Amino acid sequence: MRSATLSRQTAETTISVTINLDGTGAYDNQTGVGFFDHMLDQLARHALIDMTIRAEGDLHIDDHHTVEDVGITLGQALNEALGDKKGIRRYGSCHLAMDDAQVRCALDLSARPYLICNLDLPFGKIGSFDTELVREFFQAFSTHAGITLHIDKLHGFNAHHITEAAFKSVARALRDAVETDPRKADAIPSTKGAL
Repeated sequence: MRSATLSRQTAETTISVTINLDGTGAYDNQTGVGFFDHMLDQLARHALIDMTIRAEGDLHIDDHHTVEDVGITLGQALNEALGDKKGIRRYGSCHLAMDDAQVRCALDLSARPYLICNLDLPFGKIGSFDTELVREFFQAFSTHAGITLHIDKLHGFNAHHITEAAFKSVARALRDAVETDPRKADAIPSTKGAL
């Protein structure tokens, strides 16, 4: 079973993450940041990755440390669950529409982290959630999971729709990338022989 459980504790946050890459998309995410929980639920559901996240952070300051540290820990858990990456498809992409928003994601589980995030969110807040934290999450997640991750808004004017389309698009691309390729189930998907 490709799964991992990780914990991370700092002076700012206490995080625990459990994931199963071969799940059904079951989720139970509680970070204390309501909109962020909703996005993590979308990530789990549409990637078909079972995910349980618990976070306690310094929310009396703001949501930044909690969101970033969840990204770090989730990325580390994904990397651990993938192991040597033998048999995975490695690449994934998705064009996803949600009402006014269309977001494109392409990713590579390359062990070479790189983020391009062109969402151009039109407002600074979604409810009480700072929209700049969307990029912070994906930066932490891609860095610690070793993902080359490109996310681009093609259309959209509603910040909630754009953000949700981004998380769902990443999820669908991730679903494809972590799945086992039946034609190469015993091989690492690289001419180098390692990722």
